Amino acid sequence: MRIGPFETDALMEVAARPPLVFVEGSGSWLVDHRGKRYLDFVQGWAVNCLGHCPPEIVQTIGAQASRLVNPSAAYYNDASIGLAQRLARLSGLERVFPANSGAEANEGAIKLARKWGARDKRGAWQIVTFADSFHGRTLATMSASGKAGWDSLFEPKVSGFPKAVLNDLESVRRAIGAETVAIMVEPIQGEAGVVAAEDGFLRDLRDLCDERELLLILDEVQTGIGRTGRMFAFEHAGIRPDIMTLGKGIGGGVPLSALLASERVSCFEHGDQGGTYCGNPLMAAVGCAVLDRVSQPQFLDGVRLREEHLSRKLQELSQRHRLAGERGRGLLRAVDLSRPLAAQVVDAARELVPEGLLLNAPRPHLLRLMPALNVEFEAIHRMGELLDRALTAALTS
Repeated sequence: MRIGPFETDALMEVAARPPLVFVEGSGSWLVDHRGKRYLDFVQGWAVNCLGHCPPEIVQTIGAQASRLVNPSAAYYNDASIGLAQRLARLSGLERVFPANSGAEANEGAIKLARKWGARDKRGAWQIVTFADSFHGRTLATMSASGKAGWDSLFEPKVSGFPKAVLNDLESVRRAIGAETVAIMVEPIQGEAGVVAAEDGFLRDLRDLCDERELLLILDEVQTGIGRTGRMFAFEHAGIRPDIMTLGKGIGGGVPLSALLASERVSCFEHGDQGGTYCGNPLMAAVGCAVLDRVSQPQFLDGVRLREEHLSRKLQELSQRHRLAGERGRGLLRAVDLSRPLAAQVVDAARELVPEGLLLNAPRPHLLRLMPALNVEFEAIHRMGELLDRALTAALTS
């Protein structure tokens, strides 16, 4: 397909993409090949936590690239040491493995739990996960996920992931067996439509894991690094996991993730885990810059203020258009349209002129909003105006 001067046929067809090519971005705005601007409330699926091309990342990449890019994972480098130290201090989990994607971090968490089970729990290897969960697109993480329609893809699946129901403790108890080593859960199921694990449920899972000598794995790929108004979502429940995975926002837009674990669980031996680019100083330096900004108390205070403003704006729109309402925590939010029109709203918002609005539809009746954590208050107001127009267009067509 040709889009302006661009021929797209060389790209493998793995997603339905609209006929536009983005060529520039700044803060909350993107610009396509025609010069049209779009207010971005997707931000790479919660990746660009500081917006597009933030000065901290631009300057860090330039400075680090001129000094050291990748000496290989066979050697220490100062940036990855700094990243690990920051994450350990902020999370209370003593060991950190830097990686490149959320799926890779989750794959590592599965391996680490099984290694611990082989060593410390009589060979236990099964991990209880949840219906409607999403942990990535590798074979193991797809098997761990409870995403509808994935149960018949790329067979045979990796075995060992019995499914429970979120916020239903008895379903978790029923899923636990003699071979269970861990429970793996997202504090908020983003792909399911921003469905939160209740704080009390997370506390119950922590207690259950302690009672049964199981590991609690939190997939904070989407919720970690300030997205919910705290540095990590587990802080809302007042617990701490044994293993945690991070991705998306930790790199502020560059490929970076991390697997964190407590000292007692960190049982990988040499050769068990690794990767050519894991912990490379170019990406690790960006992660350090992101953490230094987001971890500041005043920054997280700002996230919570923006949460209130965004939630209020979405509630107003829900009342005006007689929608089912909005939900979420921090700057990860969903609007329930109460009818399967989400794709139409997304299209209508994108096609608005002179400026478009970028939204995500994780379910036929749901819109998901994931703006930058430092999104301007004026941008939230402008989003409300544009979404109002898009809803009117979609609901009256």
